[in-house]
Amino acid sequence: MASISMALLCFFASFAFLPFLSAMPKQTYIVHVKHQDKPSFYVTHHDWYSSQLKSLSDSDSDSSLLYTYTDAYHGFAASLDADQAESLRRSESVIGVYEDTVYNLHTTRTPEFLGLEIESGHNTQVLDQASHDVIIGVLDTGVWPESKSFDDTGLPEIPTRWRGQCESGSDFKPTLCNKKLIGARSFSKGFHTASGGSISKKPKEAESPRDLDGHGTHTASTAAGSNVANASLLGYASGTARGMATQARIGIYKVCWSIGCFGSDILAGMDRAISDGVDVLSLSLGGGSAPYYRDTIAIGAFTAVEKGIFVSCSAGNGGPVRASLANVAPWIMTVGAGTLDRDFPAFASLGNKKRFTGVSLYSGKGMGNKPVGLVYSKGNNGTGNLCLPGSLEPDFVRGKVVVCDRGVNARVEKGSIVRGAGGIGMILANTAESGEELVADSHLLPAVAVGKKVGDLIREYVRSDPNPTAVLSFGGTVLDVRPSPVVAAFSSRGPNLVTPQILKPDVIGPGVNILAAWSDAVGPTGLDTDTRKTQFNIMSGTSMSCPHISGLAALLKAAHPTWSPSAIKSALMTTAYTQDNTKSPLRDAAGGGFSNPLAHGAGHVDPHKALDPGLVYDISTNDYISFLCSLDYPIDRVQTIVKRPNVTCSRKFSNPGQLNYPSFSILFGNKRVVRYTRVLTNVGAPGSVYDVAVSAPTSVGVTVKPTKLVFRNVGEKQRYTVTFVAKKDAAITPRPEFGSIVWSNSQYQVKSPVAFAWTQL
Repeated sequence: MASISMALLCFFASFAFLPFLSAMPKQTYIVHVKHQDKPSFYVTHHDWYSSQLKSLSDSDSDSSLLYTYTDAYHGFAASLDADQAESLRRSESVIGVYEDTVYNLHTTRTPEFLGLEIESGHNTQVLDQASHDVIIGVLDTGVWPESKSFDDTGLPEIPTRWRGQCESGSDFKPTLCNKKLIGARSFSKGFHTASGGSISKKPKEAESPRDLDGHGTHTASTAAGSNVANASLLGYASGTARGMATQARIGIYKVCWSIGCFGSDILAGMDRAISDGVDVLSLSLGGGSAPYYRDTIAIGAFTAVEKGIFVSCSAGNGGPVRASLANVAPWIMTVGAGTLDRDFPAFASLGNKKRFTGVSLYSGKGMGNKPVGLVYSKGNNGTGNLCLPGSLEPDFVRGKVVVCDRGVNARVEKGSIVRGAGGIGMILANTAESGEELVADSHLLPAVAVGKKVGDLIREYVRSDPNPTAVLSFGGTVLDVRPSPVVAAFSSRGPNLVTPQILKPDVIGPGVNILAAWSDAVGPTGLDTDTRKTQFNIMSGTSMSCPHISGLAALLKAAHPTWSPSAIKSALMTTAYTQDNTKSPLRDAAGGGFSNPLAHGAGHVDPHKALDPGLVYDISTNDYISFLCSLDYPIDRVQTIVKRPNVTCSRKFSNPGQLNYPSFSILFGNKRVVRYTRVLTNVGAPGSVYDVAVSAPTSVGVTVKPTKLVFRNVGEKQRYTVTFVAKKDAAITPRPEFGSIVWSNSQYQVKSPVAFAWTQL
């Protein structure tokens, strides 16, 4: 008690220099507190935090205390001025005070493409039954509850362990929830503080779980939407729309608003989702790379995983730039994006008799068969080629088709700008950054998106022909496209800048031109000028691939309720495939060449194989702590993440790559030899025997001992050691190289990708 009182005295003493009244501007800070220091005379941590804030100001402390965190974080979020934040930093009970961070959203045929419509070794009826008890928490822009994708017909009563609720708001009644959509909450205090006033001043921004953006409805229905027949976007991609886990339940946590997703709100959403009882957390949002103790999502996710919750996050849309990943913590499933075997062809027929194929989701009356003038111009300030706001001269583009370079502003905005300047059509041409990747959009005017190679030909035609013309036409929906999948050019790439010894992304999933439910509050382009209404929309991004994996994780959780999140992740990774539907290695849309594990991780997910992977790489909470200790963070930083005051880092790995991860990232640096030990757990049949096969570049020698693993029982663990040696006579290359380690028998292939780097980025 004496030590606690002393800590409290130190806490209050540090505020003696602060004037009670402050006119300085306030902003949101997240305050990390020594949880165990709470004096016993405070009933709750909330009371303690309120008292701490009251000592900083004579104003109402409850108005400055935004959130009290219990599970995802030890501490609180508060609206403070800079002096108040500095005073808190001087307290012995405070570990850190951090400015709020803004995260961004990473913005059907999918079930058939993934094979979910095909019978597997698991009884589908049994799996559906088990899925009733699995709850997916989606942190996003909210939900449009009236969507048919959240119909609860045939679902049994809500699991009794569920502690969530349906919040009421000006536009959201609790009765809108049901046995499918079992909870909906919103968290806006961080956004509220950042926007400098009342949410009610923004008529479109309701302080409720209702989705006025569309993104959250799309991701939630992708993860676990019910079957909806005759779904389409204005006639495109017509068929039955369904989520990955159609029988699972959904809890909605609205943490994203018009100006972004604030870390304080995200943390509050994760905190509540953990206490509500979700089994899977899906976050299609992120920021840049940061040390794990400064990464809000990583900190919240650590507690979630410790409590048995699988956390799936989007890798980001920063590709094809190297080292552009978000959400790289090893306890998070980091998901990149690939294409489907479905396309939406559109055609640009030029005056030189050449006809080029692109893609489009344009659904209007079209521009007829008569060719019109085709223009491409640098325009005002040299930005006309990008079709930026104010860059097009109406006299130049009126009545013509305009070529716009992809990049800088949104693809659909370019079309709106062309239409506003009097243009009647658009060819959206890729540059080197997007390569041959084609993303279809529901443009407001006839528009065709083409790859860089075709774009270059069209640009050259416009420059060289004295009277260039074009006519655009549209081909609807085409299936069984080959090759597929292809890694999306926008999908963020490794290496992992936070811990290069952990290979990221983990996998890719469908993330290009994905059909899912949509909000009735916004048109399919999201533009204010788009007044069209649609129950479904087609979107692209790692935002779309992430909920695919969240839903698949729910299915695995239903099939194997005792598996840990790391076992589920291992099953999805080691069974992923790296060949497309032409039996060729996966290709990269950015340049058209072959992809590699820095783009696709372990490969593209294969749900059926993941349900029965044979072996898994399991990881305990203590293993993750040993990993964090190996990063040489100060001990209080490790405690920030693991929320255990007694962690001393007496046990730590000699190298972060010693973590029992299902993939390998070998960073030689100034060493020639790297040696790791891995442990495999048998989840297949008793009496299973596996042999190892290794592939590696000629510059590296790889030895695995033993070369055979025998598992007598289910649940039995066996370890192996792999030694990687950079050969003396091999030239050191600045480029990464790749290989694999595969344990297999007649029934299973348990594959791990290996990335080799000689220098750190």
